[in-house]
Amino acid sequence: MKKQILSLAVIALLAFAVQSCEKKENKPAEDELTLGNKVDSLTSDIEEVKDTAVSKAESAATKAKDATENAANDVKDATKKAANDVEAAAKKGAEKVENAAKAAKDGTVKTAKDVNEALKK
Repeated sequence: MKKQILSLAVIALLAFAVQSCEKKENKPAEDELTLGNKVDSLTSDIEEVKDTAVSKAESAATKAKDATENAANDVKDATKKAANDVEAAAKKGAEKVENAAKAAKDGTVKTAKDVNEALKK
């Protein structure tokens, strides 16, 4: 009977040892699974950050392009306005010179007529 109790105790110890070994083997597998999940999660986070950075860079480039085009259009409009103003001022100046020349001509002709009439008298 002592031998039976002793062999049962040995079997119980072996069963306990096997169970504890199985738990220890499962735990590293669970840790590896957790590490794998962490790696996957970090990889996903890195991809998301990269996509966000690319998206923000593209948005900034688009805004810069739009701002450049707007500035170019503003310069073009200002140049056209300045050219039109210069053209209008040149026209007005030319008209004034032409009017002055006509007045001088008319004055000269009139004066010459007056001189001729005065000489005739």
